[in-house]
Amino acid sequence: MATITKVSAQKRADRYNIFLDDRYAFSASEQTVAEFVLLPGKTLTDQEIEKIKQFDGRSRASDLAAKYLSCQPRSVYEVSAYLRKHGLDQTSIAGAIAALTDLGYLDDAKYARLFIADALQIGNKGPGQVKQQLRQKGLAEDVIETALQAVESDKWLLVSQRILRPLAGQAGRVSQQQLELKAKTRLLSHGFNGDLLVQAMENWQPPVDNDSQTEALKKQGIAAYKRFRRFAEPVRRQKMYQFLRRRGFSNAESNAFLDGEIISLAELEEY
Repeated sequence: MATITKVSAQKRADRYNIFLDDRYAFSASEQTVAEFVLLPGKTLTDQEIEKIKQFDGRSRASDLAAKYLSCQPRSVYEVSAYLRKHGLDQTSIAGAIAALTDLGYLDDAKYARLFIADALQIGNKGPGQVKQQLRQKGLAEDVIETALQAVESDKWLLVSQRILRPLAGQAGRVSQQQLELKAKTRLLSHGFNGDLLVQAMENWQPPVDNDSQTEALKKQGIAAYKRFRRFAEPVRRQKMYQFLRRRGFSNAESNAFLDGEIISLAELEEY
């Protein structure tokens, strides 16, 4: 048996130091003090002390978790990690997680749906990126897959349009083939793959027409000439041809530039 000899307030609000037999024993919240009537003169058994500590741990864990959840939705993993960071033991954490789950404040399936909905509305992340982010937040694989499978492909296609919108400025600067390659690479890097990648590419309208393709050929041809102008004519032509082909222009387009059909060779020499 031990006797409470002093109860003093901590600097932190709602926390008190409990002294047993004139020695500091443990701290407790105001709720715990009230629940167990922890006042000087009260005697406690070892079993009662352990019960008080367990109650206080669960109470503190629940309070911290509730404040953490008040900012934005969180996954079970995120809340658990946050509580561990604050020094809570696993028993207290498990109790808080169970209580908040029962109350509906923690629900990984609902969290996944909300996370995906936000990504679809304002983000530029494809399903692969979203899946990876949800994994990092500790969600189970089956929970992630169920949430992703519930999303219609049309909604992801709207995301793909946002991702590819910046490529509009590339028209007239690069070939249509190179532009399409950039689009595909961009979609892959944002988490599109498989059938959804094919649909996104088919749905995309490249901002390229004959005029912009010709303008791109002109720009790239001039760039090739500047790079290889120091070479003799046969070598220069070969290198310029290879340069244009690597940038997505066809054999006919490349030769058309080299034959002076896009810009006269005399004018080209002025660059």
